[in-house]
Amino acid sequence: MIRKRLVLVLIGLILTTVTARAEDEPTLQEVDQLKQRIEELEKKQEEDEEEFGKLSDLAKYVSIGGVLSGAYQYEWVSGPSDPGDLGRGAVAFQPEVSVTPTENDEVFFLFGFAAGNGLPDVTPFILAPWAAGLEDDVKDINGRNRDYLLQAWYKHTFAFSEDQSLGVTGGIIDSTNYLDDNAYASDEYTQFMNEAFVNASNGILPSWDIGGALEWDYGRFGVTGVYMNVGENDDGNNYNFYGAQVMYALETSFGEGRYRVNYNFTSKAFLDPDDTSEEQRNVLIFSFDQELGDIFGAWIRFAFGSDKALVDYKSLYSGGINISGRWWGREQDTIGIGYGYLDGPEQTEESINYTQVAEGYVRFGLNDYLFLTFDWQYMKDIYVDTASDSDVDGWIAGVRMTAEF
Repeated sequence: MIRKRLVLVLIGLILTTVTARAEDEPTLQEVDQLKQRIEELEKKQEEDEEEFGKLSDLAKYVSIGGVLSGAYQYEWVSGPSDPGDLGRGAVAFQPEVSVTPTENDEVFFLFGFAAGNGLPDVTPFILAPWAAGLEDDVKDINGRNRDYLLQAWYKHTFAFSEDQSLGVTGGIIDSTNYLDDNAYASDEYTQFMNEAFVNASNGILPSWDIGGALEWDYGRFGVTGVYMNVGENDDGNNYNFYGAQVMYALETSFGEGRYRVNYNFTSKAFLDPDDTSEEQRNVLIFSFDQELGDIFGAWIRFAFGSDKALVDYKSLYSGGINISGRWWGREQDTIGIGYGYLDGPEQTEESINYTQVAEGYVRFGLNDYLFLTFDWQYMKDIYVDTASDSDVDGWIAGVRMTAEF
């Protein structure tokens, strides 16, 4: 832009000199043509600057981000059924677009694409070794005949004061964005991979369907409510989901801790163990995380659910520690260690008795956007006596590369 102005000034000086020395009519005509051309260039420059300004203003309100993650896992399994050892890989890509026309309004879109279903598609274990949204998950979502569009919602925030606000969201939402969150165990792309450490595995938190959420924040205190209508469950039934969470952020001498209690329930749409009636599902979840200085952090998640409907588990007890890379001078690195025990309902002759799961991972931050994780899991599924020939235990090794942008 500055170069253009210098060129125009230089041309103007040349024209002034030429005009002063012009003695014949043809020269004066050439000068007039050059002056007209300069006026056209100046007008075009003003139009370009105005258009660039409009695009620059638009960029202030639109942001594009997302996550691209690929993982390969290999399991060594033992049990009477001799399922054998095997490995699988998968890639998940979830780009997002956020539009904020005002500081209190946001329109959000999240898309999901994936190649492969990974080890969760073939493992004999009940729990998924990687809880990512994989190929089958992003197609015909909840029986809605909708592919790849995971979220599309509008949110307005009412700001009452500096420390009090109410957010109202409606559209296609994900209940896990509002309920059962945890600073150290809720992200399958950068933290633990096993579903037992991402959310409560005996919970009923639906994703990617129609609903709304209310988020009231008042200082360190927060209350969240979620409603969703889900296309269909595993029994092929449409159902309503209701969830509420209370959170308090506590500042201690060790650091900040976040303590959450949430209760979730559904309409009667889940078959009972005898396949004779449809029952309601409900679960009470405690999810706490606490900083323990600059290096360490600890977390727990307990969940207690009803077993009137046919379920895999009725309760979950999990917890672990988080170690920051500040310990060895690399703040972007993380070590996570978790253990979980899931109690089965023993509803039928084929029910699970209990599951034990342990996981440890080391995540290296290669730069501000790229992370490499080495993951190690152990799982053990023990069934009731009549189904003991299905007992299985084994180890799972995995490597995951994630780019956040």
